[in-house]
Amino acid sequence: MTNNDKELVLLFDGVCNLCNGAINFVIDHEPKGRIKFAALQSEPGKALIAKYLSNQEVKDSLIFIENGKAYQQSGAALRVAKYLNGAWPLLFVFIVVPPFIRNWVYDYVAKNRYKWFGQMESCRMPTKELKARFL
Repeated sequence: MTNNDKELVLLFDGVCNLCNGAINFVIDHEPKGRIKFAALQSEPGKALIAKYLSNQEVKDSLIFIENGKAYQQSGAALRVAKYLNGAWPLLFVFIVVPPFIRNWVYDYVAKNRYKWFGQMESCRMPTKELKARFL
């Protein structure tokens, strides 16, 4: 892990199938490789949470670190969309929707993600080619 506040890092639930699918989606749609990844359960993930969210409630959600600031839930997802290719950056327009509305939808999906998408026994192991993008 570096101390570079310009680094883009996406923290995710490493045992959630939906979260792993989202990481695969980001990998496929962010070909410049700017975004790095770490499981919430990993040592680098825990260290980043302690650094950026030490005095905040940490949600069981995606956490995106951008420009030295951590974003959770829908804010994290919408900020990640800005870095994807194609029309995905257009989703950032939804940032104007009040967070309590955006996060209600996000929380509903997050609450049911294991039931709907399943759970893995362990965190994902990146391929040799993708290892450099994982902390």
